[in-house]
Amino acid sequence: MQDGLGLGGAYGTMLDKIKAQGGERARLGMAALMWISHSRRPLQVDELCYAIAIRIGSDHLDNDEILPISTWLSYCQGLVTVDKGTSTVRLIHFSLQEYLGTHPDVFDKAHSTMAETCLTYLNFQSLKHLSADSHPHLRDIPFLEYSSLYWGTHMRIELSDRAKTFAVELLGEWDSHISVESLFRSARYKFHLPYDRRHPEPFPALHCISYLGIAEVAETLIQMNRWDVNQRGDAGMTPLIWAAICGNEKVVELLLRQEDIQPDMADNIGGRTALSWAAGNGHEAVVRLFLGPQFVNPGRIGRLWGAPRVAGKLFKRRYVNPNARDRSFRRTPLSWAAENGHEGIVRLLLGRKVLEIDDFRLLTTYILSFLHETKRN
Repeated sequence: MQDGLGLGGAYGTMLDKIKAQGGERARLGMAALMWISHSRRPLQVDELCYAIAIRIGSDHLDNDEILPISTWLSYCQGLVTVDKGTSTVRLIHFSLQEYLGTHPDVFDKAHSTMAETCLTYLNFQSLKHLSADSHPHLRDIPFLEYSSLYWGTHMRIELSDRAKTFAVELLGEWDSHISVESLFRSARYKFHLPYDRRHPEPFPALHCISYLGIAEVAETLIQMNRWDVNQRGDAGMTPLIWAAICGNEKVVELLLRQEDIQPDMADNIGGRTALSWAAGNGHEAVVRLFLGPQFVNPGRIGRLWGAPRVAGKLFKRRYVNPNARDRSFRRTPLSWAAENGHEGIVRLLLGRKVLEIDDFRLLTTYILSFLHETKRN
């Protein structure tokens, strides 16, 4: 058995052999290794064959480019094998995965290339003609599931301008795209959210990109003015709630900068706000954003919190109630954070004091405060 250094040298030699094939053999052999070593889950044989055959930026797939798996295996010089039990492709040994992980220079911008490939595929005219409600046989479109679920993951790891352009193109036709359902179903399962079909668009484009956490694309969508930052999707979820659930700090910060954002909107599941979700899921950096002085003012749940809301509308200020109770369990963000053991968030929330004063006095206090601030500025 060779030691680690000897094994690494052997892998280096084998990679040199792949490159020495030259031309398409070398390119395709290295592409296969890139996909297998950087995919977010094991790839089926057909998925790999399709992924490598896609020409980035094209609008269709040339079937002549889809080569049999035996060809790809020969190009990889023995470094790749097929698991017959699962019909997936894998590297010959876990140590090869470790080697490639410690030698990032082997592949040039692997994740951005994979994101661009997935998005190119999703933007094919043949896929755009399939509606979100259609159920074609996956054997005819074997790369659909992987590209639908993971284009955002690869893009978040390594963003390129070309991937951003492709993503905006896809999201421009997102509501009717066949890939919506796969990604939405995955998001719901991840956070155990039920269906609530009261909204015609369950997972609009801005909701999707807020869930994925790609702030650069979210900013472009907001600038296009096609999507309401407070729009409700399935279960009454808003883009801000999705970003808070996932802890996507940059997207939360971007959304909170929008003048018309309503940061204290609650979902239709249990009446939980974005702050409640962020606190319960342990996203301390996101909770800090909601507790900034531009959003939080002392107040109480129930009647007393109505006063700063009124003042906020009068003076175009937005408020987040750190003490708001959800509808289903009557629990506050502090309660959710404490139950799940998020000590840092508990400390943050305990630092927010509650005023024990009546509605009128509270409203008067806020109005006088705003007038003083306006006069001073």
